[in-house]
Amino acid sequence: MITKVMMPKLSEAMETGKVIKWLKKEGDPIKGGDVIAEIETDKANVEIEAFGSGVLRKILVGEGGQVPVGETIGVIADPADDIAAIAAGAPATRPPSAPAAVPAAAPTAAAAPPPLPAMESYRSVPETANVVPMAPVPSAAPAGGGGRIKASPLARKVAAQSGVDLRLLQGTGPGGRIVRRDVETAAASPVPAVAAAAPAAAGPVAPAPARPQFVIPQRTGAEFEDRPLSPMRAIIAKRMPLSKGPVPHFYVTSEVAMDRAWALRAELNALEGQPKVSATDMIVKACALALLKNPGVNAQLVGAQPPGQSIRVFHRAHIGLAIALDEGLITAVLRDCDVKPLAQIAVEARDVAERARGGKLRAQELSGATFSISNLGMYDVEEFSAIINPPEGAILAVGSVLEKPVVEDGQIRAGRRMKMTISCDHRVMDGAMGARFLQDVKRLLEEPLRLLV
Repeated sequence: MITKVMMPKLSEAMETGKVIKWLKKEGDPIKGGDVIAEIETDKANVEIEAFGSGVLRKILVGEGGQVPVGETIGVIADPADDIAAIAAGAPATRPPSAPAAVPAAAPTAAAAPPPLPAMESYRSVPETANVVPMAPVPSAAPAGGGGRIKASPLARKVAAQSGVDLRLLQGTGPGGRIVRRDVETAAASPVPAVAAAAPAAAGPVAPAPARPQFVIPQRTGAEFEDRPLSPMRAIIAKRMPLSKGPVPHFYVTSEVAMDRAWALRAELNALEGQPKVSATDMIVKACALALLKNPGVNAQLVGAQPPGQSIRVFHRAHIGLAIALDEGLITAVLRDCDVKPLAQIAVEARDVAERARGGKLRAQELSGATFSISNLGMYDVEEFSAIINPPEGAILAVGSVLEKPVVEDGQIRAGRRMKMTISCDHRVMDGAMGARFLQDVKRLLEEPLRLLV
């Protein structure tokens, strides 16, 4: 039997995929379910499995080749099967488009300092040198017939009022004449030219206090750089406006008393030979049980335009876990969380997180979530709102479990509290539906033994 190995479509926006590595070589025996190749998608590197048994007869797209979704990249068949027709129709591969080279920005020239007033000059001081204020150096008095200062009557009046010494100014008027703006500029300068020293009879003038001088270090290197979008960041940039824009979000927030859940978690983690359980694992289980009780939240809108639109309600809880990677965000799917024990959810959640960071997720772990959870509690985030991951109808944003003073029965004590906010698609559900769902999640976490039965 001949089985074609196809380039899978792993997201709504995926158009092409690249073969990173073949894990089997031509002539190797293949069983259904064997992992045979690694594919780079717009979200992550994904391992693809064989859907048939036989021998890997032909690799049609080599490592590094990029082809559209749905194209045949390999053939699994029995040794006697004729695959000549399939091999002859091998897709034309193209190398992945390399990001356009970004020319290095030329070092930004240091901004030229503003022109200094005529009566001051400064020497350049190295950045590491001790900075010593320099006394202003008077400029030469402007030339004038018989030593007479050439200044307009208005300039003389303003100089007398502001205490500016006209002998220290260089005029900018016709023929070097000092005009009003020259006097006002000198009066507004950091160290204005002051009137000549008082007569000797008035006694010596005390030296002015040293004026601090700040040296701005010269900066070198490019002021900025333009980095091309990674495939993951490009798809995030493409899809987020399709969610936040067209989808009418509304938000409902609730605070959960996590004291009993925290204590139960500590007891479970103290058991030898049992997997470690995280707060996220308990939230996944609580959400899965609450989704079955509130099927209107476990739903999504289907159909492009009315009247073809309808609401699809799911009877199984497939939970998407948002996982932060260096290059972006990926959502890995845990299936049938409503029927799996808490310990199994803990094992699977840790496994998909590790494989997501290593680029080893499988195709079925990248799509099919009916509801998603984004937990930023480990980043000391108390509360936030998440953007719905289309086509899902809702997502839960989870903050840190904080120890804070709480009031119970008129008494103040220390308690553990956690805030969670559900983002809902208002086309699919209303505020009361989201609130009832949060109430059920809250009750399950505050009575955590329910998560074990």
